[in-house]
Amino acid sequence: MNTVALISALGLACVMVVTVVFAVYYYSNMESDMRFRAKTTTEFFADYTSQNYSGYYQSCINYAESFEDRNAMELQFINTAGRIVASSYGKWVAQSPATSDVQDAISNRGIASYVGQDPNTGERIMAVSSPMIYSNGEVIGVLRYVTSTKLLDLQILVVALSALAICVATVLVVLLSSNYFIRSILLPVAEITEKAKRIAGGGYGVQIQTKYNDEIGDLAETINEMSSKISQNEKMQSEFISSLSHELRTPLTAITGWSETLLASDDLDQDARRGMQIIHREAQRLTELVVELLDFTRLQDGRLTLNVEPADLRSEFEDTVYMYGTRLRQEGITLNYQDSSDDFPDIPCDPKRMRQVFLNILDNAAKHGGEGKQVDAAIAYTGKEVVIQIRDFGPGIPLDELPLVKKKFYKGSSKARGSGIGLAVCDEIVEMHGGTLTLENAPGGGTLVTVRLPATQ
Repeated sequence: MNTVALISALGLACVMVVTVVFAVYYYSNMESDMRFRAKTTTEFFADYTSQNYSGYYQSCINYAESFEDRNAMELQFINTAGRIVASSYGKWVAQSPATSDVQDAISNRGIASYVGQDPNTGERIMAVSSPMIYSNGEVIGVLRYVTSTKLLDLQILVVALSALAICVATVLVVLLSSNYFIRSILLPVAEITEKAKRIAGGGYGVQIQTKYNDEIGDLAETINEMSSKISQNEKMQSEFISSLSHELRTPLTAITGWSETLLASDDLDQDARRGMQIIHREAQRLTELVVELLDFTRLQDGRLTLNVEPADLRSEFEDTVYMYGTRLRQEGITLNYQDSSDDFPDIPCDPKRMRQVFLNILDNAAKHGGEGKQVDAAIAYTGKEVVIQIRDFGPGIPLDELPLVKKKFYKGSSKARGSGIGLAVCDEIVEMHGGTLTLENAPGGGTLVTVRLPATQ
């Protein structure tokens, strides 16, 4: 459309220029011809100006009656009062002319011309007047040629229409060539771009249907090959992570179990107990990391599913807050819970997965905002959705990192431990519930995480 609009604008400009050029050319040629006629005829009548006025008048009538080009233009002889005294169309053929060329010729004693509308008839005309000067130097009248510009204007119109037809034909050619260009290049490129975006968004293995044997086809084949290889690599990576995670769970379970057993014993001295507590805590952290990796592989493979059932989401959230609050108190962090007086209906959700989301958000609040020594948690029901908010009082998230924090493996400038996939898994779980998970910097400092879940699905 931009190309067609530009070509159309240029074409119309060319039509206007061509029309103006031809109009100026035709009008100037006609005026030059009439001026030449007026000059030569005036010089011819110079021999008659020595006669008396009656003889001169009769000479004008005789010349006007014998004028051969009367079909193309009118020859007029006009006295100084502006009245026609002889005409090639007859003695009383028209009113006295009211155009400016007559008086200009008399007052300036030179040839004058006029192009425009005849005040008497309303017709567009061209007139050229030449003064008739008597032997004593007195102007005794005006010789005037006048003609209609109708045929001339018609010729200019034909030129304009011809130029316009060429312009329209050019635009049609541009349209046809653009249509071919769009079908042969732009549409395939648009299709390749759309598939490339899907691949970039994680749709590995997507193939582009190629039907071209040119550079476009080569590009599509290259992207297909790249997509296939990325898909194979992703599959191998997911299988490796899944296999490794399953292999790690067995020894981690043993380590966690034996550490708990030893910690329950009274035979450990203080240093051994402190070391066993570290072993137990780190084993739990590794177990959580393994669970995140397993969820990540399920997310990548599309195997992350929900077991949806009506559940008391407020109770699930409260249990998570109270359970995690004990752990936060051991780290010197206060967890404030703001209950809601609203009556909560049972919400269709996967309670296990939602507890996973709550725990992960609380854990992030402790890791990244723990220096604020306070975490606020609240839940509310608006009638259409359940809103859960968790806020820490840490340094917050840099503005340039806010759009990226939910991406897989993204940790940004944070020095806190973690894999960078927990929040991505949580975001996917919330989206599978039809809700949203948003992060923003809270007024006064810290990070505010808001989870919104629809009350019905």
